[in-house]
Amino acid sequence: MDNFSKKFNDFIGTIGENLIIFVLVLVAGLLAVKFIMMFSKKAILKTKLDHTVKTFLYSMLRVLLYAIVVVTALSTIGVNVNSIVTALGAAAVTAGLALQDTIKNFVSGIIIIFSKPFTAGDLIEFEGIEGYVESIRVFYTTITTYENKSVKIPNSKLTSNNVTNCSSGEYRRVSLKYTVSYEDQITKVKSVIYSVISKNSKILAQPESKVYVSKHLDSGVEISVFVWGHPDDYFPIYFYMQEQVKLAFDENGITIPYPHVELHDKKINK
Repeated sequence: MDNFSKKFNDFIGTIGENLIIFVLVLVAGLLAVKFIMMFSKKAILKTKLDHTVKTFLYSMLRVLLYAIVVVTALSTIGVNVNSIVTALGAAAVTAGLALQDTIKNFVSGIIIIFSKPFTAGDLIEFEGIEGYVESIRVFYTTITTYENKSVKIPNSKLTSNNVTNCSSGEYRRVSLKYTVSYEDQITKVKSVIYSVISKNSKILAQPESKVYVSKHLDSGVEISVFVWGHPDDYFPIYFYMQEQVKLAFDENGITIPYPHVELHDKKINK
């Protein structure tokens, strides 16, 4: 009986000792993480990275440090850490198979955040959707359209398809096409269009505006017009040109041809 009591007391003593060590390591580790995160936050905030990138880095670092502290504390009390890591790895593989799309979006979100094909505030075009990037999250990107509609697009689609960033340059070109009659003088047509262009202050003098004869169509001559403006002025310039060129053509007797059909009566012709 004395021998049993001695072994039991030794066992309890060992457990108590291991528990104290576990708690001490855990508390010390958590305090260390707190101080590390405090200094890391200041360092990350001083960088010139986007706010989304800063938040992402801070969160990932915190999760990683907490995981290290827990694994270290468990190893001090004799827990087989390797088996835990193996079990977590197997669980991660199983979860990965079930969450393939989510993982794709997560990885794509990281790619977008760091490669910066576009950033918050940029005007982009994607699969018929055009609008301003409101936010870039880890799993999806939110775009606000001209109609003030909020569209959430999975990040994996944005990295696997073509995305046009209309704000990447300082200027944006507005391309327009008009058709005039073969009877109209091309020099006069071009002069009228240049006159319309010169009256809009949103249209930049440099790069220089261009007016070309681009095609000879069945019903008339196609005129291509290229003007430049700031990205935010694209639609004001576009709608101005469409309206004012039509009014200027009317004032100067320039004809815009349209398809028409002529019917002939064979009996009358005879």
